[in-house]
Amino acid sequence: MLSRYLKASRDWRQRWALLVDKIERVQTATDEQQLLARLSRPAKPFVLAFANAHAMNSLAASAPFFAALQSADMVLRDGSGMATLFKLLGMPPGRNLNGTDFIPELVRQFDGRSIAVFGTQNPYLERCLNVFARKLAPRSSYVSAHGFLDIAAYTALAQAQQPELIVLGMGMPRQEEVAAALRAALTRPCLIVCGGAIVDFLGGKTPRAPMWMRKLGLEWMFRLAMEPRRLFQRYVIGNPLFLSRAVRLASARRG
Repeated sequence: MLSRYLKASRDWRQRWALLVDKIERVQTATDEQQLLARLSRPAKPFVLAFANAHAMNSLAASAPFFAALQSADMVLRDGSGMATLFKLLGMPPGRNLNGTDFIPELVRQFDGRSIAVFGTQNPYLERCLNVFARKLAPRSSYVSAHGFLDIAAYTALAQAQQPELIVLGMGMPRQEEVAAALRAALTRPCLIVCGGAIVDFLGGKTPRAPMWMRKLGLEWMFRLAMEPRRLFQRYVIGNPLFLSRAVRLASARRG
């Protein structure tokens, strides 16, 4: 498994540098509230994505995924690994706007407007919709679809229903590809959010770590303990690889 990662394109430094420059870092709670308000009023189809350590490793190995993530209209910093990267680069990391915490606050901004949720499968998709409808946006109307359709099915559904917010819960890199297709297909303003595991989290499929672990940036350790076989490659192999690349990128910039 490690050999596959090490065969990643030699272009990874350029890809990382470009995405680092693209990531929007929010420094204060006030700035975060202003960002939420801004995102809730898109002027056109607008893709919001998140970059974490796994995303950085993935884009190093995949040029199409890099292109999809780089094409997002906005990318936010997600996770303690990315904070470490920015600190090594001598840049303030800003607030940790991980999708699991940020997206529910974003959904609240769309209360009373139409919302689409595409991703995962039932019963988790239905449970997530119930959380949206009961706790986050009770005045909204909803449309949903599981995460295993052809991309054309999502664009057709979005064109027919015209939601103002679309939350994708398909994981990388599929959701970024779907997001790009939705943006190209839609003509009315719409915020398209690459939500990763958000639907599974809210639907009860994947538990959250205790708050103390989240505050210490150790939620990845909790997830690894819950799903060791599925997440071994992402965390046990991926985290050291990410840190190694972060150090090398920082050293290259200083040199």
